[in-house]
Amino acid sequence: MARHDAPNWHDCTKMILLLSLVTLGFVHGVRGQRVKVEPEVLSYPGQTVNLRCTFSDPTGIQLTQVSWIYEPKEGERINIAVFHPNFGANYPESPQKGRVSFTTTPPTLGSPAIQITDVKMSDEGKYVCEYATYPIGNEQGITSLVMLAKPRNSASTVTVVAGEKMSVVARCESAEGRPAAQISWVTTAGGNATTKSTAGADNTVTVTSEYKLVPRAADNGKDISCVVSHRTLTKPESFKMKLAVEFPPQVSITGYDSNWYVGRTNVVLTCQATGNPIPTVVTWKTLTGEIPDTVVIDQNKLTVLKVDEAVNNTFVCEVKNRLGIGKDQVTAVVREPTVNPSNAGVVAGAVIGSLLALLLVGALIAVLVTRSRRQQQQQQGGYRGGASDLKSRFFGGGKKTSKNGTGGAGGGGGGNNNGPIYVYSEGAADKNNHHPHSQPLTAGGTGVPGAAVTPATPTAQDILLSGELDEAERRKFDELELEDEEAPEERYDHFGGGGGTGLGVGAQPILQLRPPHDQEDMMGGYLDDDMESQRDGSVISRTAVYV
Repeated sequence: MARHDAPNWHDCTKMILLLSLVTLGFVHGVRGQRVKVEPEVLSYPGQTVNLRCTFSDPTGIQLTQVSWIYEPKEGERINIAVFHPNFGANYPESPQKGRVSFTTTPPTLGSPAIQITDVKMSDEGKYVCEYATYPIGNEQGITSLVMLAKPRNSASTVTVVAGEKMSVVARCESAEGRPAAQISWVTTAGGNATTKSTAGADNTVTVTSEYKLVPRAADNGKDISCVVSHRTLTKPESFKMKLAVEFPPQVSITGYDSNWYVGRTNVVLTCQATGNPIPTVVTWKTLTGEIPDTVVIDQNKLTVLKVDEAVNNTFVCEVKNRLGIGKDQVTAVVREPTVNPSNAGVVAGAVIGSLLALLLVGALIAVLVTRSRRQQQQQQGGYRGGASDLKSRFFGGGKKTSKNGTGGAGGGGGGNNNGPIYVYSEGAADKNNHHPHSQPLTAGGTGVPGAAVTPATPTAQDILLSGELDEAERRKFDELELEDEEAPEERYDHFGGGGGTGLGVGAQPILQLRPPHDQEDMMGGYLDDDMESQRDGSVISRTAVYV
């Protein structure tokens, strides 16, 4: 039976303990909710601070006394102000005595607010508003007083010499601030920062940060910024700077385009140098030791007034600062002059224009030559139309000869086209009373009874006419001779009625080459307007008349 009751006793004990814990938590929650204070108050040194406190619901509770207690971060709690309805206000000894007081006179238990004038950085800490009540005991609320001090912020760069050693290149400081400031860096330079804090006067803090890197010449002039953040600032404060890295001059020569030709004018070489400190001394030299007469030097510029063989040299530029000397050189190669690119268009235009002009002239000449040849061919065609008659009349049968070696009445000697020609001339009377319009004929054969016959020299016209006959025309003439043999009566060289070797008295003239009148208008025995020039330089008559 006892064993059976033991477990029940233990269960009851557990329930009582659990109810006790719940009751204590409820009472604590009720107490925390009744005393109303501000969790945190901010203030600057020298200002007046108001600390408010109220008891929200005193129903059924008797408030007997209210006290303000100061709790520094380091040290013991100290009462700085006490109010009792019967005994009034009291201000015990404390660091705030003389500067602390209740805000109302007389104070009340329902709202016992206090104020602290001319606050100091040492006043920072917790302030507890505590009520003495009956029957529940003491209840309290806690306010934290945070003292602020706006720091003095500054930043600067540190000038260093380029090298291999890690060096401080910039510093940033936030002095005597409360609470401690936060510092950060913004830069493209490769490095890192170190930060430290130092306690200052009147509970302030000074924060210092340094930026370090291995300085290079390329780092000179790079941007770097120090950014300070603090509770007293509405936004972070930024300090923008440029790194200062000293290094000897770095030199380069510009302006040489590898197109220095003889006669070129006003070419310029520029000596560009960078360095820290800024270089102040620039010197131009040549490897030969002499500056050409056509060269003019003006500080960092070298001007060649006119390029010649003398500037076919190596030019050296030296720049100096207090850390050292830097130099650069360029070798000029002088070439023969080239065609000015600006005149290329003019030259091309002139060449094209000349070619077009030559083509035009050639075309005109071709047209004129073609027309001239056509006219000559037409004229020669007219002459050749009567060539067979002329040959028959001038040269007789051509190839056929008489037995005794003499030609017939109209024949020449042998087959020679340039043989004797019978020429009839008017203008003189025949002594033997021949035909009134006839003159003696000359022939190339033997003597002819009753006529004075003498060999005649062939004229230029006769030779030209015979020379222009080609083989085809000659064959035509041979056919005509054969026809003449078959029909002797139709031969053009038949005189009178007979055909022997002699000429009868009644022979008729066959060709009139020289008109009887207007001899003064003739040139070389022919009319001037009757003559026509030939391609071989000779002339012939156009109007030979047959009778």
